[in-house]
Amino acid sequence: MSQTLIKNINILSMDESRSVFIDGAILIENNKILEIGKYNNIKPFLKNEVIVEDGKNNWVLPGLINTHVHTSQQLGRGIADDVDLLVWLRERIWPYESNLTEEDSYISSLLCAIEQIKSGVTCFVEAGGQHVNGMGRAIEQIGIRAALVKSTMDTGIGLPKIWQKDTNEEIDSQLSNFEKWHNVANQRIKYWFGLRTIFNNTDELIIKTKEIADKLNIGIHMHVAEIREEIEFSKNTRGSSTVTHLNKLGVLGENFLAAHCVWMSDEEIQIFKNKNVKVTHNPAAAMKVLGFAEIPKMLEEGICVSIGTDGAPCNNRMSLIDEMWLTSLIHKGRKLNPKVIPAETVLEMVTRNASECALWDKEIGSLEKGKKADLIVIDPKTATMLPMHDPIANLVSSMRTHNVKSVMCDGKWIMKNEIIKTIDEKMVINESIKRSKEIIERSKIKIPKRFKYI
Repeated sequence: MSQTLIKNINILSMDESRSVFIDGAILIENNKILEIGKYNNIKPFLKNEVIVEDGKNNWVLPGLINTHVHTSQQLGRGIADDVDLLVWLRERIWPYESNLTEEDSYISSLLCAIEQIKSGVTCFVEAGGQHVNGMGRAIEQIGIRAALVKSTMDTGIGLPKIWQKDTNEEIDSQLSNFEKWHNVANQRIKYWFGLRTIFNNTDELIIKTKEIADKLNIGIHMHVAEIREEIEFSKNTRGSSTVTHLNKLGVLGENFLAAHCVWMSDEEIQIFKNKNVKVTHNPAAAMKVLGFAEIPKMLEEGICVSIGTDGAPCNNRMSLIDEMWLTSLIHKGRKLNPKVIPAETVLEMVTRNASECALWDKEIGSLEKGKKADLIVIDPKTATMLPMHDPIANLVSSMRTHNVKSVMCDGKWIMKNEIIKTIDEKMVINESIKRSKEIIERSKIKIPKRFKYI
């Protein structure tokens, strides 16, 4: 059994007591935390062959968890800026996504994972793509933890021909992906069921998805109450707004992760509370065109809310660290209340809350004895983060991606001293440049040139 001791560190454990260990240490055996706390208390558990790492008085946090990200959209960064949602979807994203190959999805997912790792993310929940095999190969190779999701659609105006599937075809594809990818890579990879939106899902698909997900004990990820037009569509076609209709169908529950949730009534927030529905808040994507979700109210009501980046075409900065900062600011400004969503709550949203949203809270989300060794090393000794008068506030308001020095997932360093250890980053970048151009050519997306190019 291999042991790694990281000492001379300041540990933000995010355990139930929110313990902070100054000049502490963590002892890792295989892929789990064996002991955590003061070095003298850990010494009796050391073996002769232990690998000792000097933490250099840096901060160690649980690995951050991104609860809404489209990995297959990474090669589409910049194709859909400054356009309304229907243009974004039907003229940019659908043509792009429908022209992806499995190998494109593989490279896109690798590029996305690199950006996630460099922003301190050790686990994410996929928001939905088509080529799960491409995603899975990438995540298995790069060493991050993930819940993979296929974006299922069995109805809707304007769907590309390649996506026009009936309910049973979509269910069968979900089951096939589950058989292939659930609990692989030392159980780093899980497979969930995905529902794109109420625009693109029949009631039959929604109900069957819930029934099978419950039977398999896995999660469901769906875009919910995203735009005003969605609520109008749901009322016109189903008789009530999205959340109310989903509740009538009986599909809301503790394994349901709802993304965005911008256009919800107070009564629907109560439905989420009563059904223990989980919410992933995506502030940058929402600010682009969706609006303000009532996140402070959801948190006050005890709803488990986490944070996600969404995909690259709707949030060009795929950094959960940036989303933390944004979450801490926008609701204060909207409510004119500086006490809304304080720094400690933001940290909970990307660790403890996020692990509950990912249905992984028994293994990750905090640094505790017996949990998986998913952690990040933060060096605050930069001009952008010092001084550290209030370390908890600084980790939310001042931390940048360049402060993330090393990342461990499942007991293995996947980034060490800012170098990705598991794949050839240069190869991924070169391949991404090549493939992104080819995808745009195949999809015939017209991106306007904003200035005179000479």
